[in-house]
Amino acid sequence: MRMEVTPESADPAAWVADTIARFCRSAQNNLGLPQDEPAFAAPLIGFAAGDDPLFGEFKQHVGASHWTPGEAFALAFPELAAVAGELSVISWILPHTQQTKRDNGEETSLPAERWARAKLVGEQFNVALREHLVATFDEAGIAAVAPTRLPQYWTEEVTSSWSERHIAYAAGLGTFGLCDGLITPLGKAMRCGSVVARLALAATPRLYSDHHAYCDFFAGKRCAVCAERCPVGAISERGHDKARCLAYLAQVRREFIESQFGFPTDACGLCQTNVPCESRIPGRRQG
Repeated sequence: MRMEVTPESADPAAWVADTIARFCRSAQNNLGLPQDEPAFAAPLIGFAAGDDPLFGEFKQHVGASHWTPGEAFALAFPELAAVAGELSVISWILPHTQQTKRDNGEETSLPAERWARAKLVGEQFNVALREHLVATFDEAGIAAVAPTRLPQYWTEEVTSSWSERHIAYAAGLGTFGLCDGLITPLGKAMRCGSVVARLALAATPRLYSDHHAYCDFFAGKRCAVCAERCPVGAISERGHDKARCLAYLAQVRREFIESQFGFPTDACGLCQTNVPCESRIPGRRQG
C-alpha cells in the first residue's frame, strides 16, 4: 500500500508535489471524450523563492503591471503583511498526452479535436488544480493564492498581470523558444499553472542563464521547424508575431472549432507539435 504524504510526515516540497500528482491522477483530469481519457500526462513541478529578483525583472520583460509573488499575495491577504522572503511559488507543467500530440502533429492548418478539448476542458482542470492546491494549503493552515484566480487578474492580447510561462521559467522548468512557447524537459506541448504560498520551499535550480537556452534556433542550429508549422506565417527568424497569431486563433474559433466540435475555444498548437521540442529539450532524451 502506498503511504500518504502529509505536511507532518514528510518535507513540505514532497507534500506539495504529492498533492499535485494525486489530483492529476483523479477523474477530473479528463478530456470529456466517450473513451474517458485524461487531458494530461503526469506533471512536472518546480519551486521559486518569493523574493527571487527575477520576478522584479519581469516588470521590464512582461510589463510594468506584472505582479511579483508578494504583490499577488498582498491582494489576497492584505491583513497578513507577509514579506516576499516568506513566500514560495509552486509552478507545474501539464504535458499533453501522446495521443493529443500525435493528432495535432498530423494537422497542417487547423487544430485536432483533442488539442482543442485540452485547451478548453484541460484548462478547466488546470483551474480546478489551482483551487484544489489552495484549498489543501488552507486546510493545513497555510495562506496561499492562485494569482490567475484573483478578481484583479487581467489579461490582454499580448500580456497579463501573471504570466504562467514566465513563472515556470523562474521555477526552473524551462526556457522560451522561437515561437514564444516554453520548452521544458517534457517539451512545449503543455499547459502550466502556479500558486503562491506562505511556505518555505527550496527553490528548484535554474539550469540555465539564457532565456532561450533550450531552443535549437538560438543555439545556432537554424531549426525554425515551428515557423514552418505555422499556417499563417506568424513565426519567423524575427520571432513571434502575436497580433497575427491571435487574429488567426479568433478566426479558427469562429469558423472551425465552434462549428465542427461544438464548443467555444481558441486553439491551434501546430507550432507545439511535430517539432523537435514537442516532448523534450532538443538533443536530450524525452522526459
